[in-house]
Amino acid sequence: MIPSQDQTAPHFLAHARPEAAAAPESGIVEVFNYGRDRQGLMPLWVGEGDLPTADFITAAATRSLQSGETFYTAQRGHPDFRAAAARMMTRVYGSPFEGDAAPFEPDRFFATVGGMHALQIAIRIVAGAGDEAIVLSPAWPNFAGALQAAGARPVDVPLDFHHDEAGFRWRLDFDRLKGAITQATRAIVVNTPSNPTGWTATLDELRAILDLARDRGLWIVADEIYGRFFFAGQRAPSFHDIMAPGDLILFVNTMSKNWAMTGWRVGWLEAPAALGQQIENLIQYSTSGVPLFCQRGATAALDDGEDFVAFQRQRATASRAVLCERLGAFERVRFAPPEGGFYLFLGVEGETDTRKLAFRLVDEAGVGLAPGTAFGPAGAPFMRLCFARAANDMGEAARRLAAWLSR
Repeated sequence: MIPSQDQTAPHFLAHARPEAAAAPESGIVEVFNYGRDRQGLMPLWVGEGDLPTADFITAAATRSLQSGETFYTAQRGHPDFRAAAARMMTRVYGSPFEGDAAPFEPDRFFATVGGMHALQIAIRIVAGAGDEAIVLSPAWPNFAGALQAAGARPVDVPLDFHHDEAGFRWRLDFDRLKGAITQATRAIVVNTPSNPTGWTATLDELRAILDLARDRGLWIVADEIYGRFFFAGQRAPSFHDIMAPGDLILFVNTMSKNWAMTGWRVGWLEAPAALGQQIENLIQYSTSGVPLFCQRGATAALDDGEDFVAFQRQRATASRAVLCERLGAFERVRFAPPEGGFYLFLGVEGETDTRKLAFRLVDEAGVGLAPGTAFGPAGAPFMRLCFARAANDMGEAARRLAAWLSR
């Protein structure tokens, strides 16, 4: 008789490595799976918009397939993609280093299978078994997951959520950050603009973090993926504005958000060229490279996609305004207007279990939000709403939530 899966599961689990067991289940995916087939539901739980990839991007990938580019390619990324990433970064950020007029060089860029792959490689470089890495939280759960899968321990440093004369806002408590560093600390993970809070570090805050990292010999893993979704200028402040050539900073990035390419799974890791062989080895032993036709589409996006990025930012700005106005009218709802990104992180007075609340909103309001419990203890009282959609759609989402709040 073949034993059932329930009977054999303990046997297999007992023989699995603890690093695998430590990888947490995603609280976002749990709610997504619960409501994914609901007719008429507004799915605002995951970090993507409603726009398909632009035609000029898909056309470049199609041409690549039709020309037979279906073979292995360079592990570090095709030279055309790496050069396009360098050109885009030079247009937007000027130079990789403060006070330097030199452009970004292609040898700083390494093609990865999405931003998550870039994050995993960065973590492999900076932390492993027995190490600690500080994560400013509430935080995208994949930061902690990648660290735990590598055998390292994530240490949450909560941002402050407080109210002043300007209203609610998130703020970095620098003393709390400094106090979290131990002998085991190897890195600080900094996501700005933040997923999920929308907190965006000022140049002074970035400089304080960098000075601390320099003083303690720590790496910084910088996730500035939402830097183009900034509501007080063309881009958010960046470590590139203040860093020097010797600083220990790795940047993870992706094509997913700016160019509506979530399903393509193309990203990049920006790192000192001296780490090139290590990064190539880690790519070889994980994915063996990014499909060339995907890189062709990404290259077109990087070179010719500025109008599309501007259009996306325009939509997000309008949708943000709609949500903040309509939901801000309810005294029960608390949120800090996001300074960047495309998420509203809101709490509802009297609702303490946001995991259960997420399921209820699927059933009772027809809106799918991500529970704050997915973003660490500091996020537990909140819900994340992705507003990378048309303002009319956000008006309907706000109407549904308002009707639910009024019951």
